[in-house]
Amino acid sequence: MTTSILRTADAWWVHTPTGAARISTTATTTGDLLQDREAIEWASHSTETVPVDSLTLISPVTRPCRVVAQMTNFASHVKDAGMDPASIPLTFFRKSSASISGPFDDIVKPEHVKLLDYEVEIGLVIGRDIPVGTEIAESQLSDYIAGLVVTNDVSARDIQLPQTQFYEGKSYPTFTPVGPALVLLDADELKRFTDLRLQLRVNGEIRQDMVVGGDMIYPPVQALKSLARFQDLAAGDLVMTGTPVGTALSAPPKPIEVIGSLLPPAVKWKVFFKRQAKNTKYLKDGDSVELRVATDDGAIDLGVQRTTVRYA
Repeated sequence: MTTSILRTADAWWVHTPTGAARISTTATTTGDLLQDREAIEWASHSTETVPVDSLTLISPVTRPCRVVAQMTNFASHVKDAGMDPASIPLTFFRKSSASISGPFDDIVKPEHVKLLDYEVEIGLVIGRDIPVGTEIAESQLSDYIAGLVVTNDVSARDIQLPQTQFYEGKSYPTFTPVGPALVLLDADELKRFTDLRLQLRVNGEIRQDMVVGGDMIYPPVQALKSLARFQDLAAGDLVMTGTPVGTALSAPPKPIEVIGSLLPPAVKWKVFFKRQAKNTKYLKDGDSVELRVATDDGAIDLGVQRTTVRYA
């Protein structure tokens, strides 16, 4: 049975059938908490609980930490971008951990950003240090992945695309809402990763809805194997695993794409963003964004994240 860890400004909690039980721990970081499994176990059997609704939840992933994200990792998203999934290599980019915010905090659009997009993703929370050179087998995956979280890879497309500047375009404060829960999984539960369904709604309208299995190109074991060749990871770090089709950004029709490729870059981007400005799916001031990741049978449920967009 999964264990859902919640966090408030002053404490860690376990979500039990009767409410939230406080974890008796001195841990101040996610990495430290994951080493205090005895305290987590004690809390999971506690009868002293408070209503979960009475808690003001913040991100269960603490900062600073490494935030590493897989790029174009769902076949449906790749096809929507006008590319062939078979041609996509396993690639990563980094986000600043200063972009991490709580599961119910506002997403704040900087004044200079024009095209604000969303991406529902599953976050892997690293459970133990992974030094460069570590060999990782599928059978060992649960040794290195402590649990999963709901994440939103909020993106300023007008910053990201013309500069191919993922780091800035995805790292503004509040651009990585995380939670509500860090759901700890055992080895058998982690095997059901492919059964997870990612959903995102804007103002109640479903925008993204996809099951991992059959759509994710590079699963977690391949991601961690690749990262371990060049990147140290530590307990509490966050690895985001990509998003399916349904984001506001979509590839232009093929004839327009061909014409655009013949234009000078400055002209091409001017034309592209003029067209994108007419796209009503980009996030607007006051929009409500709701994310959920769970198996269809509810056996694994990472919870529901609800945020509101605010324009600075």
